[in-house]
Amino acid sequence: MSFFVSHLAGYVYFAGRNTRLLGFGFVMLFGSGIGQTYFIGVFGPAVRGELGLSHTAWSAIYMAGTLLSALVLPWTGALIDRVALPAYAATVALALAAAAAFTALVPSAGFLIIAVFLLRQTGQGLMSHTGATAMARYFPADRGKEVALASFDFAAGEALLPVLMVLAIAAIGWRASYGLAAAAAVAVILPLALWLLRGHAARHRAHEEPLVAQRRAGTEKSSWSRRDVLADARFYLILPAALAPSFIITALFFHHLALAELKGWDATWFTGSYWVYAVGSVFAMLASGPLIDRLSALRVLPALLAPMTLGLVLALRRYAAVAT
Repeated sequence: MSFFVSHLAGYVYFAGRNTRLLGFGFVMLFGSGIGQTYFIGVFGPAVRGELGLSHTAWSAIYMAGTLLSALVLPWTGALIDRVALPAYAATVALALAAAAAFTALVPSAGFLIIAVFLLRQTGQGLMSHTGATAMARYFPADRGKEVALASFDFAAGEALLPVLMVLAIAAIGWRASYGLAAAAAVAVILPLALWLLRGHAARHRAHEEPLVAQRRAGTEKSSWSRRDVLADARFYLILPAALAPSFIITALFFHHLALAELKGWDATWFTGSYWVYAVGSVFAMLASGPLIDRLSALRVLPALLAPMTLGLVLALRRYAAVAT
């Protein structure tokens, strides 16, 4: 108990000293929800109904748009190393607004691949990439705490956005709901992110000065290139474990309303229960963050999939009970 109390105090102290940058990370990671599966999946029944898509067709469209986004992200994401953070964040927020607006106006099923690509690229990809990269870059000694606090940002979106969108779709329709999301990106995310980054130039100079000194002295730590990573066999051994959570959670979120329908559960109640998942995620990350700082990510990695495996076993048992 004392372990968790002491580390909770460490989180409070850390957050108090870095309020603005952590706030920026929260805005970007929370805003990334507009392009996350748990958000887009809520629109599935309405989109399929209006455009005449089967579950299989809608899933194939989503997969195609997501894979295209993943192929482009290594290049668009790398630009954050060459563009000033405020300008990069502003561009990403405006691009997210454009993606949501395009989705609201999509005329036919054929344009859905483009819409999904844009939402996944700007929201799930670049918004989350911007927030997470900014915090990781400027908190090198506290990355475990930073990752744990970032999980709270994601969890807040997971807990709030799906149920809000279910209510919005019921009230104003799915197209107007995406229009509302586009307006929120311009009117809320963009100005708030830029306000939280006021004075960022001084922070960036403080970050760069020791790196420049190390470079001049020839003591700079070497960083792995993309080619170095791809050439290392250990990368391919770790890859399945690293990818599994994304595949599994994406599938569950994407088809969650279909599962609710199958089991006879109310859609609003089901999405409103996402807060349980969000709270569990936060507690898990708050506990694991200090462990990563103390033991290193390498030593914690072997236990990565254990909680998810247990959760899936319980879900399968529950499904079997309902089916019988």
